[in-house]
Amino acid sequence: MKSERDREIEREREREREREREREREREREREREREREREIKRERERERERERERERERERERERERERERERRGGGRGESGGSEEDA
Repeated sequence: MKSERDREIEREREREREREREREREREREREREREREREIKRERERERERERERERERERERERERERERERRGGGRGESGGSEEDA
């Protein structure tokens, strides 16, 4: 039969195991928070890349409009660049 001292030692060991399990759960929560921060950083980088691609597409559209205006000025609306289709 166990003495009171033996039971107390056993209870203390169990409390220590529980504290260790809690520390491990906390470490896992921290790892998950870190993974989530990394995912958010990646999403933000992707959003920034998409914004940059959109800015580049807009610059290209503007360059194309400028080329079209230049063709209109040079061509005076004759021949193959005879104005926009909206005019027809």
